[in-house]
Amino acid sequence: MKLFAAIGFILAMTGAVMAGDNGIERKKAAAGVVETMDQLVAAMEGAGLKIFARVDHGAGAQSIGEDIGASQLLIFGNPKVGTPAIKDDPVSGLFLPLKVLVYEDGGQTWIAYQKPVDMLGPLGGVAEDAPYINVMTGALGKFTDAVAE
Repeated sequence: MKLFAAIGFILAMTGAVMAGDNGIERKKAAAGVVETMDQLVAAMEGAGLKIFARVDHGAGAQSIGEDIGASQLLIFGNPKVGTPAIKDDPVSGLFLPLKVLVYEDGGQTWIAYQKPVDMLGPLGGVAEDAPYINVMTGALGKFTDAVAE
């Protein structure tokens, strides 16, 4: 365990590890959490995507007397796009459907999601240049850009 900690420290000090990246794309939102999420849902539904769930993390925290600020997770997808990934590698089902988080931090609303290539690429059966990776990447970029500053 000490060896892993030492390696992590060395990599961090040399810049080889980007703290907080892990393939996460972050964008400043133009509106508040609820408004941004409402806009995302409307645009995605208008494009024919399936909204599987909208999880209100902020309300969950409040239910136990905690405050994390406004934070909502949108789980969405298109079975025509996700199914080929799961056929290529059933473990893809751990990462799909896609997710977008909209949250407050320091008075700023943020949009965050994991890039599909970073999410699915490391799996053994998913090729990093699979057509569905490009479709997922394009959709995430298009919808989040539309509600970003």
